[in-house]
Amino acid sequence: MKISFSEQDEQFRQQVADWMAANLCGEFETLRFRGGPGDEHMYPHERKAWERKLAEGGWTCVGWAPEHGGKGLSINQQVIFHEEYARAGGPGRMGHIGEGLAGPTIAAFGSTEQQRRFLPGIVNGTDFWCQGYSEPGAGSDLANVKTRASLNEQGDNWLINGQKVWTSLAHESDWCFVIARTEPGSVGHRGLSFLLVPMAQPGISVRPIEQLTGTSEFNEVFFDDARTDASNIIGQPGDGWKIAMALLGFERGVSTLGQQMQFHNELNEIIAVAKANGAARDPVLRQRLAEAWCGLRVMRYNSLRMLSGAQDGSLRKEATIYKLFWSSWHAALGKLAMDVLGPEAELLEAAPYQLTRLQSLYLFSRADTLYGGSNEIQRNIIAERALGMPREPRLRP
Repeated sequence: MKISFSEQDEQFRQQVADWMAANLCGEFETLRFRGGPGDEHMYPHERKAWERKLAEGGWTCVGWAPEHGGKGLSINQQVIFHEEYARAGGPGRMGHIGEGLAGPTIAAFGSTEQQRRFLPGIVNGTDFWCQGYSEPGAGSDLANVKTRASLNEQGDNWLINGQKVWTSLAHESDWCFVIARTEPGSVGHRGLSFLLVPMAQPGISVRPIEQLTGTSEFNEVFFDDARTDASNIIGQPGDGWKIAMALLGFERGVSTLGQQMQFHNELNEIIAVAKANGAARDPVLRQRLAEAWCGLRVMRYNSLRMLSGAQDGSLRKEATIYKLFWSSWHAALGKLAMDVLGPEAELLEAAPYQLTRLQSLYLFSRADTLYGGSNEIQRNIIAERALGMPREPRLRP
């Protein structure tokens, strides 16, 4: 693990900062610090245009291998890019699911033909992806997936039936990678497949789920004989669980450093409010602010440690604690923001009563300990996979 950067790396940092300063302006000025968690509904079309701007500058898929259209940056330089992007107020990435999850998975497990077909659209910022994992009865327990897929009589299309839920930005996506059960009668991890499914078709309907914040970045997605070409399966039928787990490893990748810089921006805003309204003089709140800063540093050092390993989707033991740590920390930060605001936390200035950024942070962070794997499931993963403790008893069907 390295916690410092070379002179060459710092020169690269300046290059990124200069590009962001020169381009995140004009028509894109309104996007600064927008589109993050709890704010993903804002400016989707403008943020898609920003993705194309990033692509023009060569700043999409910076960690991908050059043969797949990426920059092939070192881990150090990827960390620097994501940190400087967030520091400059770069908007939430509309291409995150494609760049961080779908693309690396296709690169690792897809055929050459699939790589040639799907990766360029992600690199160019023209194709956008969503994730078809969670279902009403299969959230953190992904092995309980009920969505089914079977080949039609001609054998040239998969027919998909079922429901996915909590699908971020499904209404803005061109493609969805779907975990479906392709072996009749299979249960648990077996009989699952990883399918790439076009969203613009009659067999798919997307329904928004309204949040506490009044926004609807999450959706339900219904598949009613939805189709995808028989060739749009990654790996072989039955490989879905293995590929799904590798994808979750990519999710714990280098972009987590950018997420932490967004957290840093939020903490700075809370500190600024505390100084302005006098809350910083309260010794208890001052201690909590200090603890939040320390927690963020611990998060950074653990991320650098887990990124020191292989970048093939496999998870080191250090990576198993990341989701539990950041989600609990972020939920506590949302509560701290409300306590620093005091009575203003419960007030909206005037119609149309738009939430402030810190109010949205608080409400949205309530979900952090659920999506992406609930804290209870994360503790099981740490106990069983990282510490080698006895597995929790399972009830047989």
